[in-house]
Amino acid sequence: PMIRHTLLAIPVALSLHAGAALAAGPLPIGATMPMADTKMQNVDGKENDLAEIKKPAGTLVVFTCNHCPFAKKWESRIIELGNTYQAKGIGFVAINANDPSIVPGDSFEFMITRAKDKGFPFPYLHDESQAIATAYGARVTPHIYLLDASGKLAYRGRVDNSVKVDE
Repeated sequence: PMIRHTLLAIPVALSLHAGAALAAGPLPIGATMPMADTKMQNVDGKENDLAEIKKPAGTLVVFTCNHCPFAKKWESRIIELGNTYQAKGIGFVAINANDPSIVPGDSFEFMITRAKDKGFPFPYLHDESQAIATAYGARVTPHIYLLDASGKLAYRGRVDNSVKVDE
C-alpha cells in the first residue's frame, strides 16, 4: 500500500507549479503562517486571505485539487475534518494551487462545481500564482498544515495515519 500512495503522489506533485513549489523546502515546524494577507479567489465569488480564515484556536490549511484521484479519495475525510475543526473554533480552508493550463480539470470554474457538488463546508481558494503553495512547500495533494492559535506551524503532512481512503 505504501508504494501505491507514493506512485499516486508523483503525478500530483508534478501538477503543482513544478519549478517553484519543488524548489522551496517545506515550511518548518514553528514557522509563522506565510503570506497571511495574500488574497485568493474563493468559490463563493469573494476574495479571502488566510488572516481572515484564522481563528482563535488555530487554522488548518489543506492543499488539494479537483482532479487528483488520491485527493478525491480523501475528500469525505477532509469535509469531516472541516466540520469537526470549525465547530472547535479552528479556521479551515482548502486551497487549489494547480495550474489549469496543465490540468484543465483544476480550473476555477471546476472548483466552483466541485465545492457545490461535494458540499464543502469551508472556503475553497484558488492560489492562481502558486505563491501560497510555494511558501508552504506543498508538494502533493492533499497536503495538510495545522497552525496553532498564534499562527505557528504545528503539523504538516498527511490527512491522518490511515492507509485506507474512500472508494
